[in-house]
Amino acid sequence: QVQLVESGGGLVQTGGSLRLSCAASGRTISVPSMGWFRQAPGKEREFAAGTNWRDGGTYADSVKGRFIISRDNAKNTVYLQMNSLKPEDSAVYYCAANSRLVPIATSRDNYWGQGTQVSVSS
Repeated sequence: QVQLVESGGGLVQTGGSLRLSCAASGRTISVPSMGWFRQAPGKEREFAAGTNWRDGGTYADSVKGRFIISRDNAKNTVYLQMNSLKPEDSAVYYCAANSRLVPIATSRDNYWGQGTQVSVSS
């Protein structure tokens, strides 16, 4: 079993920044595919950013140029640096991971974190 522990959510003003972290544990193997999804009230969960061992960061159009995803493979940890935050970025952000080298955005067997709230106010 893979457990995902998230941190870094909070309340910021428009234009501010936050850094989310997600560490995978529970196994002695790596999780080569990791990423982030978000879900706003009244909306379905949507892909935000992902990365894996083979490819660089992949981003939804809504966050390109503002969010940067990175990872520490040795620690099985993924980060999401969020800059120039807007009110429409407000959502619960969920960490996702997969023990296989697959596209995190479309895989249907991801492990999921508990979610962390990001609120952006004007």
